[in-house]
Amino acid sequence: MDPDAVKSTLSNLAFGNVMAAAARDYQKEIVAKEKGQAASASHDEVDLDELLDDPELEKLHAERIAALKKEVEKREVLKRQGHGEYREITEGDFLGEVTGSEKIICHFYHHEFYRCKIMDKHLKALAPVYLGTKFIKLDAENAPFFVTKLGIKTLPCVILFK
Repeated sequence: MDPDAVKSTLSNLAFGNVMAAAARDYQKEIVAKEKGQAASASHDEVDLDELLDDPELEKLHAERIAALKKEVEKREVLKRQGHGEYREITEGDFLGEVTGSEKIICHFYHHEFYRCKIMDKHLKALAPVYLGTKFIKLDAENAPFFVTKLGIKTLPCVILFK
């Protein structure tokens, strides 16, 4: 047997033993930490009655309830303005709809185009999710003025107004 090969094999075995010992030590440290955390968690029990009578907690709770009520009111106002639904408008309604809200997504479509129907399906699914945005669609055939003014060349065409 070659002496270098024997030396190499012995060093590999020693290295393997060192790695195994390091792994065992690391595992023992982790188990000790977990036991320490479990012991400290059992000492940190808090009396629930004290929490319920806490004036700061009551103040935070009242603020959160007020914020939720304000958010619900805002949602109701947006729904009354036509948000949360995907609907068709006419060319005469276009300016009023676009200028009446902050964020609008308008889909210019043609009723016979398959890709326009696909876009309709996706926008119909998105409208209830994004209440802050109004989703409308306009038949491009019946709105030649806006099609030329907005430079619409292909359908479907989705334009975002802010």
